[in-house]
Amino acid sequence: MADFESPQQIEVIRSGALAGVPHGFLGRRGGVSQGLVAGLNVGLGSEDAGDAVAENRRRAVAAVRSGARLVTVYQVHSPDAVVVSEPWAEDARPRADALVTNKPGLVLAVVTADCAPVLLADAEAGVVGAAHAGWRGAHGGVLENTVAAMERLGADRGRISAAIGPAIAQTSYEVDSRFRDTFESADERFFAAGREGHWQFDLEAYVAHRLRGAGIGRIDPLGLDTYADEGRFFSFRRATHRSEPDYGRQFSLIGVPG
Repeated sequence: MADFESPQQIEVIRSGALAGVPHGFLGRRGGVSQGLVAGLNVGLGSEDAGDAVAENRRRAVAAVRSGARLVTVYQVHSPDAVVVSEPWAEDARPRADALVTNKPGLVLAVVTADCAPVLLADAEAGVVGAAHAGWRGAHGGVLENTVAAMERLGADRGRISAAIGPAIAQTSYEVDSRFRDTFESADERFFAAGREGHWQFDLEAYVAHRLRGAGIGRIDPLGLDTYADEGRFFSFRRATHRSEPDYGRQFSLIGVPG
């Protein structure tokens, strides 16, 4: 393991809706990675040095719930949510896009770089969840499946609070006609007119809409744009527009209170 210097302090963004629940949306501040992925890059799929990613992940967990065991999944833009009873090996991660647990001592995490991270908790039941909600997963039902999985562990959807973390904002998210045609006519309100043949898609509002439809009691959209705020967040689309060969990923984490 390299001898990393202490970087700037990790920025932990918290939601009032999840007060009393160990959680945090992290960006790029406070990490040890260099170059295009400089900062707190936690992406195993990046070209970053493995020891840097491991150190960033260690620091991320320590900033949110020191001593907890990290659990992630192999994200594939699916609607699938899995129940976590104990950590699995990194090379045995299930292919899914959401995790739920009622086990203390664990911290669930999803990785994003423009998609919407959603952290959920029924603090009374001691059940938490983390979901990776890109447009495909949200449209396919990942949030509804996350809520259903939490209920199987004893949560009540009316008591669940959800926070939507840093994601690409509508002003930064241009889509074409083929993308627009994937959605139902009732979803027109999430598309603002853009240049000819294009629209601006409001992912955060769409995710909040799906959460409301699932019966979630309290929803907190944080309104943070990953694309526009380069100093705080990694962004796949920003890197793509610049023809950069790599991009960083950020963590959103949550654990059972108590």
